[in-house]
Amino acid sequence: MNLIIHKAATKTIELEAASVKDLQAFINEAFEKAIEAIHQTKGRLVISGIGKSAIVAQKIVATLNSTGTPALFMHAADAIHGDLGMIQKEDVVMIISKSGESPEIKVLIPLIKNFGNTLIGMVGNMNSYLAGHSNIVINTTVSKEACPNNLAPTSSTTAQMVMGDAMAVALMELNGFNGNDFAKFHPGGNLGKRLYLKVEDLYLHNESPKVLATASLKEVIVEITEKRLGVTAVVDENNYVNGIITDGDLRRMLEKSNSLINITAKDILSNHPKTIEPTALAVEALEIMRRYDISQLIVQHQQKYLGVLHLHDLVKEGII
Repeated sequence: MNLIIHKAATKTIELEAASVKDLQAFINEAFEKAIEAIHQTKGRLVISGIGKSAIVAQKIVATLNSTGTPALFMHAADAIHGDLGMIQKEDVVMIISKSGESPEIKVLIPLIKNFGNTLIGMVGNMNSYLAGHSNIVINTTVSKEACPNNLAPTSSTTAQMVMGDAMAVALMELNGFNGNDFAKFHPGGNLGKRLYLKVEDLYLHNESPKVLATASLKEVIVEITEKRLGVTAVVDENNYVNGIITDGDLRRMLEKSNSLINITAKDILSNHPKTIEPTALAVEALEIMRRYDISQLIVQHQQKYLGVLHLHDLVKEGII
């Protein structure tokens, strides 16, 4: 073990963890006012910063947008060269800075104040220009940077990120933002798919193997082989599900039978197949498959056969 590396890394984690814990003292009346101002506005939250704080601002904007609070990023340097035009009358503006004394921020603040927008300062220096000229101040002061020279933004940017997450979650609670809302904003990701993808979105791409209860053993084998799902449903003349025959059922039948003459589907089928409705979530199908250690589910509606959902369908969509 390299003791220099281990000590430096451990100390960094300890210092940043302490900085995050200290933030609890700053969840105060000012924090609540900031959240209420953002929640009540008819506009967006425009977040600005310079340097590392600008990068943090972009992350907070991304988190807010994905959790139901409209937000925009405006770089402090670009703002004074034309990007101020993105600020609308109803918007709330938040500037993030450790020192609160950056030259670009000092130029930007009076311009925003002239627009009449509510200005929130997320700042690590409560005696700074930003703190003194903001309508609401969110304190992110840290006692020490993790940097051994106490210079590079480390603990301070971590504190800003965590405070941004605290704001996003508080706004989610006020907005009643739930899993269905989250899925609307994350339709392409695997997490979103778990929240919105339904069985009917998957099984329709598959073949629909089925035989009558009177089907011969050869017909059963041909149907399972041709449809390539390792299973066939057994239905009656009205397409109601009577049972299921899997590859495993065929093997067990062959082990037990001395003669294959006159064997039909009804002699092989399992009477109580695991089924699912087409409108059920794909993740519900996965839970059933895991619970019963099976690879296929019969899809049915009002006991009428519709098709088969295979475990591979869930794997392909990233549900697993």
